[in-house]
Amino acid sequence: METMRSWLDDPALMRLGSALLGVAVVVLVAQALQRLFVRRVHDVDMRYRMRKIVTFGGYLAAAVAIYSVYSSHLTGVTVAFGVAGAGIAFALQEVIASVAGWVALSFSRFYGPGDRVQLGGIKGDVIDIGILRTTLMEMGDWVNGDLYNGRIVRVANSFVFKEPVYNYSADFPFLWDEITMPIKYGSDRALTQQILEETAKVVVGDYSRGAEVAWEQMVQRYRIENARVAPMVTLVANDNWLEYTLRYVVDYRRRRVTKDALYRGILDKVDATGDRVVIASTTLQLMPAPPQRPPPNTE
Repeated sequence: METMRSWLDDPALMRLGSALLGVAVVVLVAQALQRLFVRRVHDVDMRYRMRKIVTFGGYLAAAVAIYSVYSSHLTGVTVAFGVAGAGIAFALQEVIASVAGWVALSFSRFYGPGDRVQLGGIKGDVIDIGILRTTLMEMGDWVNGDLYNGRIVRVANSFVFKEPVYNYSADFPFLWDEITMPIKYGSDRALTQQILEETAKVVVGDYSRGAEVAWEQMVQRYRIENARVAPMVTLVANDNWLEYTLRYVVDYRRRRVTKDALYRGILDKVDATGDRVVIASTTLQLMPAPPQRPPPNTE
């Protein structure tokens, strides 16, 4: 009993207990709020943002609780913190840069959760932004096309200050893409043009209308020219065939499936023309070797 009373009379232990109690209350409240949002909020993006706000608020409340307990006893260590500040800043410069990157991400338009970005040569969808690192669901590498490969990559937030940030879905959530079709010389050029334009109208027509609205907003916000977003077909005649290029806009999440639909539609229409439009291919002609003559007799 005497030992218990001595502990209760110790100011240092009382302050420690008060600080731990305050942190425990903050943790319990934060967890209860997060569970409430999971049950009540069905929108994935809103639920993610609310959980981040609760987490950050919990950290801030815990820091305030600890400071309020020890505030009257911190003046004595101010000089020590000042002396050690330079060394700590040098040793933790990457951590400090990552925290600064997190602040920049929180108050700027670099990227946000759900965006498709490329950071430090790694391309993927942003699934979480922490204080120190951004978490990506990677795509590409050994997988062709814009498809997930299953790896989760964490990139330091300091990358926003060191390297370019490629955002595929920020202000203009569309990409320009193109396909090329080699057509044999002698094919009906007008019919080929018609096939490409009609297929593009069916497959990517909706994307073009949405891209026009998004691009008008881009022109109002940035110093940028009014680019063409409607499908465009161009022709180049080279040594082997007529090369038609179809340029179009597509949703950044559906680039591969859209290209597949375009190729299937174009090939079906080409097959239906009979011999009026023929797909070209590389042809190799092997020439026979000249007959070998016996060497002259020198005897």
